[in-house]
Amino acid sequence: MAKYAFERIPAFDNSFLLMETPNAYMHVASTHIFESGPLRKPDGGIDADAIKSAIEAGLHMIPRYCQKLAYLTSEHRPVWVDDDRFDIDYHIRHTSLPRPGNEEQLKRQSVRIMQQHLDRDRPLWEIWVIEGLEGDRFALVPKVHHCMIDGIAGVDLMMVLMSMTPEHFVPEGPPFRPRPAPSRMDVLYDDFVQRVSKPIRAARTVKDLINHPQDLRREVSLRTRALGQTLASALRYRSSTPLNHKIGPNRRFDWLTMPLTEIKAVRHALKGSVNDVVLTIVTGAVRAFLKRRRVEPHTINFRVLTPVSVRTRAERGTLGNRISAWIVDLPIGEKDPRVQIEHIREQTAALKESRQALGAEMLTQMAEWTSTTLMTMGARNISRVLPFNMVVTNVPGPQFPMYMLGAKMLDAFPHVALINNLGLGVALLSYNGKLCWGFNCDYDLVPDISSFVEAIQESFDTIRKIAGLGASAADDVPSPSRHQSRASKQKKRSTKKRKPTGKKHKRAAPAA
Repeated sequence: MAKYAFERIPAFDNSFLLMETPNAYMHVASTHIFESGPLRKPDGGIDADAIKSAIEAGLHMIPRYCQKLAYLTSEHRPVWVDDDRFDIDYHIRHTSLPRPGNEEQLKRQSVRIMQQHLDRDRPLWEIWVIEGLEGDRFALVPKVHHCMIDGIAGVDLMMVLMSMTPEHFVPEGPPFRPRPAPSRMDVLYDDFVQRVSKPIRAARTVKDLINHPQDLRREVSLRTRALGQTLASALRYRSSTPLNHKIGPNRRFDWLTMPLTEIKAVRHALKGSVNDVVLTIVTGAVRAFLKRRRVEPHTINFRVLTPVSVRTRAERGTLGNRISAWIVDLPIGEKDPRVQIEHIREQTAALKESRQALGAEMLTQMAEWTSTTLMTMGARNISRVLPFNMVVTNVPGPQFPMYMLGAKMLDAFPHVALINNLGLGVALLSYNGKLCWGFNCDYDLVPDISSFVEAIQESFDTIRKIAGLGASAADDVPSPSRHQSRASKQKKRSTKKRKPTGKKHKRAAPAA
């Protein structure tokens, strides 16, 4: 019986470690806004110690949170080992906005936290408690390295750390006792066993298929076609845009919410999926945004990467990455949203039929057979040949309120990591009847991120009108950026009205 314990990191998870650079962190993050509720202290602060104790009590359900990376061989392929110096105080951080802090200040504080790299010598996660937010609210900003979780795993993790009712009870598990880490020779021996057993496992799989010749022909045909279509899509040309240049270390972060019921109403009216509607909204926003940058949309081949979960029902609640991807051409040259969603719907239907996601999954499985040296070279050069201009990831979340020790979560804004030549990423999370948008961008490439957020809202408003919906419920409570935009427009209109009255002016024709 082994006297040590370790887990080998899958090649796909390891790729997120290899892609990380000083200017490109690879952790998944989000900003969750809560009512203070029972966590409010008499002095107006937030009981961060209670939050820390609740998270610590649940760590036995997520043992990876007590493990760190260990590089015990010459290859760039670490293993997970228990952290013998694990300290919860390092991972739960507590800070405050200048009271009363507004959402703009929270966005800046969130992005400062997000753009700091995680310490590779410790378990790769942190949760920040931010108090001082106006409206008797506070925020949690969790960040977890992408080598540990994908979007669906992040939602599952949220379900573990929070509760579905105001009553919060986490059965305290056994105290954490780190197991001994292996020696270098232990890992090398295990490597040898793994290499020898791979052909044997592959032979067994082939034998099972040979015993069912019809399944063999169908499976080989399906996988060959899926792999070919995936490679062909990845090699297709994408245009260079103002969003696709070298990124720096700093970021800007913004967000927006939309009623999920209205998104679904648009979906039924225009005949598409929720994701089709989201991509159509992004199409209209990218078109307007590029035109403001004096780029003609019809000259641009703009492509987005949309991650697709391949996590089975049995794999729910487990960490790691179980994702594939689609690459979708956004029809930004089209002005009419009806035509846009029709093009997008045709593409997504074809992608489902072609099983392109299966081809991408096969490539990740093949990575297990690829040497770490080649994987390292590929990961470091991936940004030079990016076949897409933007990432748009849409994760379904719980459609009921979640609570942290009785404090109700109001919003959850996700944050997608960027790599070089990828200046803007869009992440969405549906939660309790809302669609929460998170926009992460390079500080210098996209200094006007608020303009893009406004373009998203304007694109949605246009689509809503075409779908025959009435006034939006979101119009009653505009976001700060949108409110400021409307205020500035009203100021301009009032300025225009202050004209000399000694001369009559002809009424201007209505705008087309």
